[in-house]
Amino acid sequence: MQDIINLIQKLSYRHSTSKVFSDFVEISALAFSNAVDKSQFDEREKRYMDIVGQYKKEEVYEFPKLLGMLVNHLEETPRDVLGEAFHALELHNEHKGQFFTPYPMCRMMAKMVINEGYEDIISKYGFITLSEPACGTGAMVIATAHELKDRNINYQQVTHTTATDIDPLCVHAAYVQFSLLNIPAVVVHGDTLRMQEWSHWYTPAHVLGNWSHKLKFKQRYKSMVSIIEDINTQTQEITTPSKDTIEPIQRPFGNGTQLTIF
Repeated sequence: MQDIINLIQKLSYRHSTSKVFSDFVEISALAFSNAVDKSQFDEREKRYMDIVGQYKKEEVYEFPKLLGMLVNHLEETPRDVLGEAFHALELHNEHKGQFFTPYPMCRMMAKMVINEGYEDIISKYGFITLSEPACGTGAMVIATAHELKDRNINYQQVTHTTATDIDPLCVHAAYVQFSLLNIPAVVVHGDTLRMQEWSHWYTPAHVLGNWSHKLKFKQRYKSMVSIIEDINTQTQEITTPSKDTIEPIQRPFGNGTQLTIF
C-alpha cells in the first residue's frame, strides 16, 4: 500500500493530499459507473471531465497507475485498501474526524454475523442480501465477502449488498472497491437516519448480473409467501360433526372481508 501513498503524495505538490485522494476515488468510480450505467452517463461524464480538467496531462496519467496499484493489492487479499490509505495519509484528522473500523475487527464481526442460517436463506431464495447503513469505505462488506470466500461460498453469485453513507468520498471509495472485487451492490449516497438519498451507484456485478430483476423477483416471492401464510392463519379446520351433536359449521371471516379458503 505504500506505493499508493507515495504516488498520492507525489501528486500533492499543487493540490492538497485530501483533494488528490478524493479525486482519485471519484474519477475511478465515475469510470466504472459510465461503463455499465448509461442512464447516468452524461451527468457523470461531465463530472469526470471537470475533475481531470483541474490537473495537468502528465498528472492525469498517474491516476490509472494508482488504480492499477489498488487492483494489485486487492488481488493479493480482499481488504479495505482505500480505508487503510485514508488513515495512512492522515486524512481522518482533516476530513470530519472520521475513523474507519479496522479491517481485522471487521473480519471478526463477519465471522460472528455469517452463521449457519445463511445456507438456509441461500437454499430458499438463491442468495442473501446484506445491508450496511454506514458503510465507510466498505470494510464490513469486504470482510463479509472475504469470510464467505473462506467458506468456499461464491459471494459474487449468492450475495447482494445495499450500502449507504452520507460522505461522497466514502461512497466513491466503497463503490470502487466493490466493483474491483466484483461484489453485486448498490452504493447509496444518502443519510440513513433521515431516510434521504441523493444518488445511486450500481456496481458492474449488479448490472451484468441482472440483480435488479433478481431482487424484484425475491420481493414478489416473499409477498406471495406472506399472503399465503396470512390465509393459513385465518383458515381453521372444519371437522365432521358427530351424529349425536350437530352444530352449525363456523366459518371464520377474519377482519370481516377475508373469506376462509379450504
